[in-house]
Amino acid sequence: MAGGPEALRALLRAANALLQQRRYRAALAVIKGFRNGAVYGAKIRAPHALVMTFLFKSGSLKEKLKSIAQATYAHSRNLAYFVFTYKGLMAAQARLQGKKIPFHSFFAACIGGWLVFGDNNPINSQIIMYLLSRILFGLARLAVDKGYIPQPRQDPFPLLAALVWGTVLWLFEYHRETLQPSLQSSMTYLYDDSEVWHDLSDFLIYNKRTDSK
Repeated sequence: MAGGPEALRALLRAANALLQQRRYRAALAVIKGFRNGAVYGAKIRAPHALVMTFLFKSGSLKEKLKSIAQATYAHSRNLAYFVFTYKGLMAAQARLQGKKIPFHSFFAACIGGWLVFGDNNPINSQIIMYLLSRILFGLARLAVDKGYIPQPRQDPFPLLAALVWGTVLWLFEYHRETLQPSLQSSMTYLYDDSEVWHDLSDFLIYNKRTDSK
């Protein structure tokens, strides 16, 4: 038993020495990427799933907690797998060609996206839509920076906000089946449920009555 703490310290020193070896850096970065993907996915999904589940989903407490755990696990797993795949392919391409070029990033991410996020389910759909909105903003800024489109004389954001809200409410009112389910739930709560009440209890305190009056 006396050698236990010393053996542990020796193991930690060996592990730290290994982490400093440059020849293992690419492989270790892939492992660290898997870890960061798992942690970040859990940190992002858990509070979101908690809020959305208790706001919009019915069922027992056990069912709600199970739903939150499943959504958190799926998001965490997918991000971990994607980062692992992306960084692994990046390292492999750089090793094969002897250097890193911009196409490597696009190719590796395309393969990772196909393999990990290709399944059309609610979680993957939310992630893809989140990324798509950021991509459109990024490409617009890049086009201005590169001179492909002129620098706007006025901030275009107010016009963008008007068009986005105008379009999404038109879709909700007349073609809501085209919208993602969680967005439908949110908008139903805001715009449909606000038109239904019976007395003060479900006008100010609750969204919907739970009794049989």
